[in-house]
Amino acid sequence: MDQENEFSLDDIHAAMFAQLVMMFTSATLQHLGKLVNPALNKTEVNLEAAQASIDMLDMLAAKTRGNLKPDEDRMLKESLTQLKLNYVETQQAAGVPPPAASAPPASPAPAPAAGDIKTPPADEEKQPRFHKKY
Repeated sequence: MDQENEFSLDDIHAAMFAQLVMMFTSATLQHLGKLVNPALNKTEVNLEAAQASIDMLDMLAAKTRGNLKPDEDRMLKESLTQLKLNYVETQQAAGVPPPAASAPPASPAPAPAAGDIKTPPADEEKQPRFHKKY
């Protein structure tokens, strides 16, 4: 086998990492209406889907912190910065107000007793609790 055409496992992983970051970046830009969705041949804005993709990249950055090569780390950080700026720009253009800043609670609430557990109203259950607003 010709040694010149072989790639190391590290090279393959680096290429796969870059491909993963670019996949989420492209998907986010499609959700922000910045790229044409090839399946629909048109642009659409879906802020929730864009936010989910950005959250995935944020998670990837957190989980790989300290384990990336400098160029991989820079690519991930620059992608996140670009996407977050585009998200805010699209959100403002759509006329969606940014979420109101809420003050953190002064102290943690005491744990409810077994009989005191209440279910939230139906409209509260529909609110996503895992996304952050940029």
